[in-house]
Amino acid sequence: MANNKGSIVRSNINEEYAYSEIVEAGGFVFLSFCVGNVGGTVEQQVEGALNDMNGRLAQVGLTLEHVVKLDILLRDVWDIPVMEAVFKRRFKGMYPARKTISTEFAHHGGPTGLKVQMDAIAYAGTGKSD
Repeated sequence: MANNKGSIVRSNINEEYAYSEIVEAGGFVFLSFCVGNVGGTVEQQVEGALNDMNGRLAQVGLTLEHVVKLDILLRDVWDIPVMEAVFKRRFKGMYPARKTISTEFAHHGGPTGLKVQMDAIAYAGTGKSD
């Protein structure tokens, strides 16, 4: 289960680009740069990002059901309906709060590469009774 003892735990640290993929603090878990299926369709990349997110959450004993906030970056904001269709399948009505932003990614592959990236906040609770 995620860290609940007042300390901050950082894991999956990327020294080259100076960030942590997972930070546990105060009953919350923060995830950055969730991506997957880069080069695929938007739908495939949304699924891949959620799979990446779910895999990281599993490392701290959580699932997508624990996600309370999502920040989504899309190359094309008109892909929001595709993203929402995937969310309906994956979150099954237990939707996190979210913000969606359109951006140009500085990523290899250019416009046909990375199309979706997600950051998440998950609630781990303050103890086993939460």
